[in-house]
Formats: sequence, C-alpha cells, structure tokens
Amino acid sequence: MSNKDYLKDISEIKNLMNKSSRFISLSGLSGILAGIYALIGAALTYYLVTTYSYGTLILDGWVFRTVMLILFLVAFFSATTGIFLTTRKAKKNDEKIWDNSSKRLLFNFLIPLIAGGLYILIILSQGKYGQTGGLMLIFYGLALINASKYSIGDIKYLGFIQIILGLIAALYPGFGFWLWVIGFGIMHIVYGTWMHFKYDVK
Repeated sequence: MSNKDYLKDISEIKNLMNKSSRFISLSGLSGILAGIYALIGAALTYYLVTTYSYGTLILDGWVFRTVMLILFLVAFFSATTGIFLTTRKAKKNDEKIWDNSSKRLLFNFLIPLIAGGLYILIILSQGKYGQTGGLMLIFYGLALINASKYSIGDIKYLGFIQIILGLIAALYPGFGFWLWVIGFGIMHIVYGTWMHFKYDVK
C-alpha cells in the first residue's frame, strides 16, 4: 500500500470521527432567513417606538408588550425555520437529526441562552432595560461559541462577533438597538450566506 493510500485512509477515518462527534447538518439558509426575520422585527419595533412611544420604551405600556411579542415571534420563526431546513439537509445527506452529537449541541447552546434570558427578564422586571440589547448579543455569542465544539466550528466566529457587538452596546447603550440590528440581522445574513456557499452548495 502506497503512502497516498495511507493518507486517504487516515483522511476517511478522520472524517468519520468528525461526523460521529459533531453535528454538521446546520443550514446556512436558515441563518439568512433568521437575519431577515430579525430585520423585519427591528423595522416593526422602530416604527412602533417612534410613532406611538415618542422614541421611549415604557415597560408597562402596550408598545413594550408588543415589542416583546415581536421578539418572541422572531425567535420562534428563526428556530422553526432552522429546525426545518436542518432536518431537510440531514435527510438529504442521509444523516441522523437526533443523535448524541445533536443532543450535545442543543444542550451546550441552551445553557448560556437560558441563563442569559432569565437574567434579562430579571433586570427588565427591575425597570433596567438600557443594557438589554447588549446582553442579548453577549449571551447569544457565548451560546454559539459553547455549541461550536459540537458542530461546524465556524459558528464560533459569529459568536465572537456577537460578543464584541454586545460589549460595544454595553459601552454605548444609546446605540444598542442598531448594534442588535447588525448582530442579529445583518451578521446572520452575511454568516448564513458564507456558510451556504461553503457547505450547502456542492
């Protein structure tokens, strides 16, 4: 057996080990759509706040409750779209959608996300909402980095960008909304497009 055959066998073994330990069926298109949902939600929120709340979000007002509903719908549609497209991609590639690697991915993604969500709800209940946008970006970035160990490693770069944007938002809370738009909207579209052409298009 030649050296080329040995190298080929080693490469195949490495690919098999990588597939067994990582969930690699994440869809780039789901990232693009998540970014579009975020931009639509941000546009609706901006219109409501500037038109009916004079640019100030009051915690006990109907505008605030509507904004919370919009955020929930953005998260819901993003998650639903991600699950649907990822499941379709996994079936197309003849891969299991629910195995040990996907369970580890979900578990490690949800730990920072749930902790961050609860923390944000706590400070909102205390009337402190100036840092909400930055905190959402930071905890989401931490969730991506934590999950990247069990998926496509490239998602950690999106996580780093989200954390940086979140820290900038913490430093300049007046720009928190626009940094949220960049992080959850534009960066998702850019990242999803890159991932789509790198992994999905063959």
